[in-house]
Amino acid sequence: MNINQEQLIIFKTVIETGSFSAAARKLGKVPSAVSMSIAHLEIDLNLSLFQRVGREPVPTPQALTLYEKTEQLLIEMNQWKQHAFALGEGLESTLNIVVVSELLHTQWTDYICLLEQQFPELQINIFSAPQEDALKMLLNQTAQLALMFEREQLESREQFVELKREALVPVAAIGFPLAMLEQVSYEQILQSRQIVVASRDRNIKPELLFSKKYWRTDNHFSACSMIMQGLGWGVLPLEMLNQNPHLQQQLQILNFLDFTPKFEYFVDLVWSRESQLGAAARFLINHIRNSRKNTK
Repeated sequence: MNINQEQLIIFKTVIETGSFSAAARKLGKVPSAVSMSIAHLEIDLNLSLFQRVGREPVPTPQALTLYEKTEQLLIEMNQWKQHAFALGEGLESTLNIVVVSELLHTQWTDYICLLEQQFPELQINIFSAPQEDALKMLLNQTAQLALMFEREQLESREQFVELKREALVPVAAIGFPLAMLEQVSYEQILQSRQIVVASRDRNIKPELLFSKKYWRTDNHFSACSMIMQGLGWGVLPLEMLNQNPHLQQQLQILNFLDFTPKFEYFVDLVWSRESQLGAAARFLINHIRNSRKNTK
């Protein structure tokens, strides 16, 4: 069986127009070419598709059943060809993006929508991980792009473009002992259990760790749940509180005595210099670079 796209188009057009001659006019072919194509299709399928007893061909029940599948099949064939062409032009087969867990509440999906509009056939996989694990995924090329916080020390293999600023604040449940203090000293911080978002690798020391006693989790949603239960204090995204009024009613931003209780970081789009980036990854990087130019 050797059925091609042109045969399917002719078959579909004959059923929709009601005759070989009308299908030929619509497709810019001679009627004999349309008739021959249908005859070859019937031979390939070992089916009678049209009854030719009157002036116009009448679709058989088998033809009507196949017609219901033809439209979707032609769409899929066109999508396949478009995707194959895009791959030939340098589009990656899949794009893996890791989003640092504290940034899940931000509008990161705007970038995914942009990619979907530009590359509708691209397979995109989204992962969430603590900062240290996100960096590991980049460097071992499990992910091609990462949305993550800036760091003081950069790996020589990294490259990045800045996206925005993001603030993190220390919080505790309203009834937690630290939340009842007008100002919290460093000694009091040290002695209170901290719920910290950290790598799943227990050998990596968490960032923004202040307390001697701490519990670890790999995302800020579970951290927030534990903090609200009064199990400890922790550092959460300020925008997360701003977007959820019920959190503002249950959590208190702590006022540290010796330093400003607000940690501001740039959020970066990061990639590895060693990765062979495809068209979609390069498109997103260039889009963000151009957006930065336009806002300066």
